[in-house]
Amino acid sequence: MRQTIQRRQFCAALAGAGLYGTGACKEPEATPATGLKLSVACDMFRGEDAGLPFDTSDRSDPRPEPRTKYPPGAALELAKSLGYQGFEMFDWRDEAERSGFAAARQRHGLAAVCITANKGVRAPGCGLTDPSEREGFLSEIEAAADAAKDFDCTMLVVLTGFEREDTPRSAQMDSCVAGLREAVPILERAGMTAVVEPVNTLVTRPGYFLPGAREGLDLIRRVDSANVKLLFDIYHVQVTDGDLIPQLRENIDFIGHFQIGDHPGRMQPGTGEINYRNVFRAIYELQQERRYDGYAGLEYHPSVPLPQTMAEVRKLAAFS
Repeated sequence: MRQTIQRRQFCAALAGAGLYGTGACKEPEATPATGLKLSVACDMFRGEDAGLPFDTSDRSDPRPEPRTKYPPGAALELAKSLGYQGFEMFDWRDEAERSGFAAARQRHGLAAVCITANKGVRAPGCGLTDPSEREGFLSEIEAAADAAKDFDCTMLVVLTGFEREDTPRSAQMDSCVAGLREAVPILERAGMTAVVEPVNTLVTRPGYFLPGAREGLDLIRRVDSANVKLLFDIYHVQVTDGDLIPQLRENIDFIGHFQIGDHPGRMQPGTGEINYRNVFRAIYELQQERRYDGYAGLEYHPSVPLPQTMAEVRKLAAFS
């Protein structure tokens, strides 16, 4: 049976992670945060309803509490108590989730950082690689922009969809460029930025069209609009490209958002080969140079309790 976090369980979870004492549970206070602005992908709160693929070698779920679900109020209460400033990628098409996070946002004051514009990684009927889906893609951009306004959200995550086996790759890339260029007037009118996400094909999504940052950055440069940037998912980029710090430093003007996960396994920082302290420092330095003022969003499957890993990442990304 799925477990939903209620108030008493929420406090116990914090205490279990060493974040609060064993006395009566008090309303958690925001932890002073310096360093990177951090956000949390809402999929991390969904328990068994999580849609993020398991990238462990045997596709097993590494979470110690996979049945635990945090409803929107408890989710943002937890995030705020640990010094997080934002949340992202809630399902705006699901009325219950949308209204739940709208109410929680008003109560806890966290920023809605980004939502996904087209329908999932496969982007059925609304992808970028097929010109015949252009109308569907632009319709999704319009709808997502309207939904984002209700949350004061200004960033839309865009997925290219899957590669078309019967079409040259260059033609598919041309279609992606054309589709994004057609979306620019919509984005400009709405005051939105689209961030295009590469997804690795080696582990996570075989067949996805845009697997790495290098190709993604070429795409962004061709579109040539301040309203279209790259989503630099550190996990996906490590799998496909590596070369994390040089890539993000040299291309920060074309990057609109970062997401976090370690490799292998897409679990929490410290479980894999990425030196997240150094990566965070590189982003922080760009922040100090006023070349980046966005967020880094957690999007992984933790192998320790969620409050614990969120606290650890907050500490890892803190600089003074």
